[in-house]
Parts: sequence; C-alpha cells; structure tokens
Amino acid sequence: MSLTYISHINALIRARVERTPKLVCYGQNITAGSCLSGLTRDLKPGPDSRVINTQNSEYTLIGLGFGLMMRGVSGIYFMKQQDFLLFGLDHLVNTWNVVRTLNPSASYTALSIVVDSGYEGPQSRLNNFADFCSMARVQGYAITNHDDAAIVLDRHLVAPGFRLIGVSQRLFRETPLHFDGAAAADPAGTVVRYAGGTDATIVCFNFSLPQGAGLHRALATSRISASLFSAPGMLIDDWSAILADVGRTRRLVILDDSRSSHKTSQQLELAARRAGAADTIVVRERSAADQVFAPNADTFTVDAAGVARELGRKA
Repeated sequence: MSLTYISHINALIRARVERTPKLVCYGQNITAGSCLSGLTRDLKPGPDSRVINTQNSEYTLIGLGFGLMMRGVSGIYFMKQQDFLLFGLDHLVNTWNVVRTLNPSASYTALSIVVDSGYEGPQSRLNNFADFCSMARVQGYAITNHDDAAIVLDRHLVAPGFRLIGVSQRLFRETPLHFDGAAAADPAGTVVRYAGGTDATIVCFNFSLPQGAGLHRALATSRISASLFSAPGMLIDDWSAILADVGRTRRLVILDDSRSSHKTSQQLELAARRAGAADTIVVRERSAADQVFAPNADTFTVDAAGVARELGRKA
C-alpha cells in the first residue's frame, strides 16, 4: 500500500500516542467504523492512558478536554469535522479564558478534519480554520505535507497548553509532498521554508501548499527562481523570516485557499506593504462568496502563466 497523506499522519499520531503516558484520546468512532477515514486507525494507549469512543456531543466533548487539563491530565479530542467546533465555541472561548489563567501544565489538542473538498451540505463547508483561532485567540496548525506533519505533530500534538490542529479532507488520498529534508521551521512552528530563490517569494496559507509547489515548479520553467514558504500557523505575530526573503526578491506571491473573509494571509500582505519590502505583490485567494451553498468541487487553481506575467511588471 502506497503512502498517503492520511496514512502518514495516522502513523505519526499512533507513534506519539503509544509513547505518551497519562493521555486520554477520545472522539466519535476513533477506533471503530471508519476511524475518521483512517486518521485514528489502530490507536493504542500508552502507559496509564485511555482511548475512548464517545457519543456525538461536541459541546460536552470540547469542555471535557479543559476539565482534564484542570486535573493535570492531557487529552486529544479527534473531531470528524471542524464545522462542529461551532457547537463548542462557548468552551473554546470562555472556558479556555478561565483555564488559561491557571497556567495548566497538561496538554489539550482538538484535532479535526477540515472539509475543503467541496460543498457537502450546510454543515460541511466552512473551511475557515483561522476564524476559530482568531475568535478564541488560540493557535492552530494546518498540516499540508509529509514534512510539516512531522513538525506540527512532534511539537504540538502533546505539549503544555491548548491548540487546534487541522487536516485537509481534500488531501486524504493524495501522496504527501516531501521536500527531501529541506523543510526548516521557525521556533514557533508557524512558518516553514522549503526552498530558496532569488526572483520571488511564494507563501502558502491554509492548505494551499500543493498549489504553491506546482507554481514553484512552473515558474522555474519561466526562469523565475522562487523561494517557497508555507504558514501552517493560524496566528502569526512574527513575519520576519518571510519579510527578510521578500526584501531580497522584492516580489511576493500569496496563495490562500481558505473561505474566510478575514484571512491570515492579509496580515502578511499588510506587513509587507508597511515594511516596503516588495515592489510587486501578487495574491491568489478563494472568494468566500463563490458557490457557497450549491454542490461544487470547491477547487483552488492557480494560473501560473498569469502569475508569471504579473511578476514581470512593477506594482
């Protein structure tokens, strides 16, 4: 069986769970039925740990993780669909505002599947990961490839404090991108650099790295050497690594496939303009209004030839 995005993430999760003591993993059907399309298949608890299949009650389950934290017990809540975080927003915002003042030493991670594969009904179409993080002022991490999966899950799946982690439904059966050890993350794990270039800087947000990698290859055929970054972090305060690169190339390309009207990528664009780092800024994003309430493939395509033309002229 060939390695897929979901099987790679599953293997990393299983390895971390098995070696972590005093950890409670829970969620609906996480070790039964589909195991969330294979995301949680074959989970085995470590020492003094538990793996629990629960009822479908998101409000209670979001709060359970905070209760465990307050008792010094680490937890991972595996959620089959990130849209259902809406049911737990009170806990996500208000309960966490109380718990965080206690400086808990335990870990709590809510790991969910982001429906970014097309319209699947009114409860399956948000793809607004950053909005949840902004509302709760809690960090989130999007997993897009072989390398950032290892970075995010190793650093953040079980670590003191609370965070959200999202995986892409669209990429489940795809072969995960692998950059042959070239991936280098900042200390916070919110920005990852995959390649260096001299003519442009490509930065990918949400789950758009596959499109960014394709654009990187296409620009090379047009003799445009580009740096390639992704921003797995949903809340980013330090853009210095990217701005330093943009300061060299003077041309910034932003890709963002989220559905939000208030995108994390807009903060980078503002920071670049304020710093005067770029002569040309090219943005490709998904509109929050396009085909929202009708069945559609919800694809995010990037016209490489169009981007190359825009990079060839000054802003």
